[in-house]
Parts: sequence; C-alpha cells; structure tokens
Amino acid sequence: MILNLCTGTIVISLTVGIHTFGLIAITHVMARLVAFFRMHGRRSRVLAMITVVMGLFAVMTVEVWLWAGVYRLLGILSDFETALYFSTITFSTVGYGDVVPAHGWRVLAALEGINGFLLIGWSTAYLIAAGTRVGPFRVGEHF
Repeated sequence: MILNLCTGTIVISLTVGIHTFGLIAITHVMARLVAFFRMHGRRSRVLAMITVVMGLFAVMTVEVWLWAGVYRLLGILSDFETALYFSTITFSTVGYGDVVPAHGWRVLAALEGINGFLLIGWSTAYLIAAGTRVGPFRVGEHF
C-alpha cells in the first residue's frame, strides 16, 4: 500500500506540473495565433477555442501516457496497449472493468481516477475562462 501511495504521489505531482506548464503554453499559443492572423470577431474566437481544446487534449494525452508508462514499467499490466487503454478509461473515470490491475495495485489505479477527475475539472474551468475571455462566449454577448 505504501508503494501505491508513494508512486501515486510522484505521478500526480508530475501530471500537475505537466498540466500547469501545458496550460501556460496553450495560453501563449492561443494569443500568438490570434495575433498572427490579426483576426477579430468570430474567426479569431473560433481559432482561439480550437487552440484551447486541441491543446487540452494534447496535455491530457501526455498525462494518460505517463500513467500508462508507469503501469507498464512496474509490470502491472502485460503490454503497453493494454496499459494505455486501462489508463485512458481510468483517467477519464469511465472504468469499464474489463481490464483490472493486479490486486496489490488497485489503490494506484484509484489515485489515477482521482487525478484524472481533478485535471479534467481544471481543464473545464480553463476552457470556460478562455471562452468568456477571448472565445465565443464573451460576457454580455450571449445569454
């Protein structure tokens, strides 16, 4: 159990770092693209939102792959494809249950689910903030 908690703490710390720097990078890329195309109005707002959504997918993909790599490195799952599938359904909290880790590693998998839940929530908050700040949902224009 202690190994689960220690491993989980390390991987969660890494994913939070990836997420933090990923959001910073997405913000810079979004601003540069909008400025580069010098578009105003709907086109730049759509471009901004596409940049944010694709950036968030890229960041979360790296995080899921990190968890999958840990499962594979520790020999928890038999091959990388299975580890990636398991990590994706665990991170997204879908949890089909068709692939399960060895009994001794269940806590680590639960920690990934909590980690994914929090990071997806953080991404949603960022997406809403971007949508109201520079995207198509500016305050006063809708609703």
